[in-house]
Amino acid sequence: MNQPAQRFATYEDLFDLPDHVIGEIIHGQLITQPRPAPKHALAISGLSMRFGDPFHYGRGGPGGWWILFEPELHLGPHILVPDIAGWRRERMPALPEEAYFSLAPDWVCEVLSPGTARIDRAVKMPIYAAQQINWLWLLDPDIRTLEVYSLADGHWLLEGTWKDDDKVRAAPFAEVVLQLDDLWVPEVRKPSP
Repeated sequence: MNQPAQRFATYEDLFDLPDHVIGEIIHGQLITQPRPAPKHALAISGLSMRFGDPFHYGRGGPGGWWILFEPELHLGPHILVPDIAGWRRERMPALPEEAYFSLAPDWVCEVLSPGTARIDRAVKMPIYAAQQINWLWLLDPDIRTLEVYSLADGHWLLEGTWKDDDKVRAAPFAEVVLQLDDLWVPEVRKPSP
């Protein structure tokens, strides 16, 4: 039996999505997901706050970065929305006039959830490598881990994995210590009987 021709998604398809849905176009396919759940949102917010002052604003750190929440990236045929991304201002001195970014960021962080982890790892990681993004962080609030990758010869090299309440100094933000347990929902401990 003949299959109907598959229609490739277009940028206009994103305009029809409800406000509570994030849309991406990956390999011509429209991929949707709901807005972040509370644990996911807490991790994103904590990371943004920790790096915003020293790197985005230059308060207590070197500055020189744009650190942005859910920027829309137009990278070749793909439209991606990472949880957080950063550009060195020497590469992107001013924000674009468009509602999206066509210059690949220097750093991307994806906060994994059961619904996004497979796409973030198996689909988006190779695209980020092909776009020459130098650093990729994968943060998982469910298992309380951070994986830091650097790009080496077009492939991801795992620089380190941290967990629970570890203190992290990792590229490209090694000037500042990140306390991981600031990103997690505190564990509720039951009293001993």
